Amino acid sequence: MTYSTQSQAIQPYTTLVYDIEDRILTITLNRPDQLNAFTVTMANELIDAFERASADDNVGAIVVTGAGRAFCAGMDLSVAGNVFGLDETMQPSPQELEQRFHDEDMITGVRDTGGRVSLSIYNCNKPVIAAINGVAVGVGATMTLAMDVRLMAESARIGFVFGKIGIVPEACSTWFLPRLVGISQALDWVYTGELINSSIAVTAGLVKAAVPAEELLNTAKALARSYIQNRSPVAVALARQMMLRNPALPHPVDAHKVESLAVFYTSQGDGKEGIKAFLGKRDPAFTGRASVDIPDVFP
Repeated sequence: MTYSTQSQAIQPYTTLVYDIEDRILTITLNRPDQLNAFTVTMANELIDAFERASADDNVGAIVVTGAGRAFCAGMDLSVAGNVFGLDETMQPSPQELEQRFHDEDMITGVRDTGGRVSLSIYNCNKPVIAAINGVAVGVGATMTLAMDVRLMAESARIGFVFGKIGIVPEACSTWFLPRLVGISQALDWVYTGELINSSIAVTAGLVKAAVPAEELLNTAKALARSYIQNRSPVAVALARQMMLRNPALPHPVDAHKVESLAVFYTSQGDGKEGIKAFLGKRDPAFTGRASVDIPDVFP
């Protein structure tokens, strides 16, 4: 498969920079004067960006970072009205939310904007790496939990500060954070709202590595490249979704069913080329496309 290797900056967004180079998409949160504070517009643009990247075979992996000195300072609290963009005239019950989950007024008036972003990351077919270049608090912290790997600048801080402003964790973080660091550590960080330095984040397993700020983006791109170079896009996409979904299944046999179908179909596609390349001691030339060739393996 032939991929574009030239930098391709696409700018349909007002809060993001979307740039593809050598199959690595860099999404930069781009409100530096506001410390990249999160808005409803940013949420909608991020959702669009992840959906676009997932369907684009010129994108192999994604790096997310922030412009300026912050990654994301959480929700923009200066917005008039309900700062989360929610419709306070509605009074939804759990039953109503379940029944009308995809209705437009529920999406825009009730559903958590950060959660909608996290779900778009979860559903993405490409590896996603957070390059946390500066402070990341509130949704700036929780949106990274749905990403596959987090790297931090040594000087960066991350915090789950919701209790300090009287709200609760969001962006599906009550699902992701305990899985990443354990329930006790997750509760401690949420209760205290402390700003966690890069060393503590690495020790707790939240972050893969802390690197000098000036090396962060190149380190993230090098990691992304190692995930996709000479790898089948279909196999990478399937492996990502299997790792995210299968641990929540009730029994190992359920994972076995998914894996059986995944191996069955990939062995007939890029798997044949991968084996030929291995035996021939050459780089593989995979032809599978993540946009159209992922088999249906999940119940």
